[in-house]
Amino acid sequence: MGDGELLRLAGIKKNFGNVEVLRGLDLCAGRGEFITLLGSSGCGKTTTLRIIAGLESADSGQVFIDGKDVSALEPDKRGVNMVFQNYALFPHMNVEQNTGYSLKLKGTPRAKIKEAVAEVLALVRLSGFEKRKPDELSGGQRQRVAVARAVINQPKVLLLDEPLGALDLQLRRQMQIELKRLQKQLGITFIYITHDQEEALTMSDRIAVMRNGVIEQIGSAAEIYTSPRTAFVAKFVGNANLLTGSNGECFAVREENTILTPAGAADSPLGVAAVVTGKHFTGGLLRISARLKTGEEICASVQGIDAPFEEGDDVIVSWRRANAVMVDRE
Repeated sequence: MGDGELLRLAGIKKNFGNVEVLRGLDLCAGRGEFITLLGSSGCGKTTTLRIIAGLESADSGQVFIDGKDVSALEPDKRGVNMVFQNYALFPHMNVEQNTGYSLKLKGTPRAKIKEAVAEVLALVRLSGFEKRKPDELSGGQRQRVAVARAVINQPKVLLLDEPLGALDLQLRRQMQIELKRLQKQLGITFIYITHDQEEALTMSDRIAVMRNGVIEQIGSAAEIYTSPRTAFVAKFVGNANLLTGSNGECFAVREENTILTPAGAADSPLGVAAVVTGKHFTGGLLRISARLKTGEEICASVQGIDAPFEEGDDVIVSWRRANAVMVDRE
């Protein structure tokens, strides 16, 4: 992450009719930082991005970029640019024309446009594709053109609204690495939104988990994953079991840290009695579900495709004390 604050949202509120979409949202982003807004549909991610861009007006609160209040400025005066999920490329223009379009609108000399386009297409690894139309490109290539078009103006902040959502899983993972590489190379602050936890964990310097119009928790991928503050974050980011302690407090244990041992085994640890209720293979991991005596349901994840447990088996559920994290239930 670069030094110094570049973007700050202060007390952003937004209603659509009677629906409260953002409820006093605060966020700071540093220079050259990659921040992901992670949350389910309807949590306010896209509205937040559109308010930063100036495509929506907040009902109250302020947007600061580079120390300046830009809340009342038009989108093209804010020093930001945006990449959408559908890429919004002009179908009748080739890659070169799409990429340099904004410079053409500004009246930039043709030679300067050609130079800038060549430089940015090299960054996104599309040199040699200048004359191709969008329908002659793969999904990943169209996504790169959209990014090239967005960064050619050297924005202070690049806003990305689920730009990989239309790609298949394998290409999506490749493009996650490519986007992160490009962001580091450019040194531009990225504000990225997704509902995909794996994508957020892979790409982000910090993740802001959103729920009901506010940020529930913000921190590094490691902080969010290993030290969730609330039950919602524990369940939304990764797979965690939520359990109730003897004093009524709620705690979370990640599935991979949940240990199952056959009941009555000689080396059976201290733990909670349970009955296996099912097994589900999820590609490299076997998820074993069980029901505790309290009626609570848990899952344990183990590597491989098999484990010595079958439905109806009595087991002992245990975990290391260090892997049990206290969380707020709501």
